[in-house]
Amino acid sequence: MSYFSEIYDGIKTLLTGMSVTGKYFLNSRKGAITQQYPDNRDTLQMFDRFRGEVVMPHDENNEHSCTGCQKCELACPNGSIEIIWDRVVDEETGKKKKIIDQHIYHLGMCTQCGLCVDACPSDAIKWAQNFENSVYDRTQLTRVLNKPGSKVRAGVEE
Repeated sequence: MSYFSEIYDGIKTLLTGMSVTGKYFLNSRKGAITQQYPDNRDTLQMFDRFRGEVVMPHDENNEHSCTGCQKCELACPNGSIEIIWDRVVDEETGKKKKIIDQHIYHLGMCTQCGLCVDACPSDAIKWAQNFENSVYDRTQLTRVLNKPGSKVRAGVEE
């Protein structure tokens, strides 16, 4: 008798699952959710909260908001951010000022945890929508985020 009751329970759970799928199939309002990726590269829109890779936005004057405080470097749990900096004398004030030589991001080591972006007090680094990062050589996954000749935007304080 238990053999037939187990068959009955199996069919009952199968139909319960199929009813959930059927309801969604018949009442779907959003349209297709599945994206046909290689075919729709031109129209592909990633979600706003998507974490692709870390970038440092520059404005039209090649200025950024990074002060070199190294909070992102300290917040990164696996060391995927390196900031190489130096102190120079500011001509206006005569005081020593920190300048960034290179802001290095190792995408191959990054876990996309977001701690570096959250730790940045000046919002100098952000998440980009780029996700096509497959390469044959790992050294190509190391990026210098600040552009050559860039400087800190006026009004951004350390």
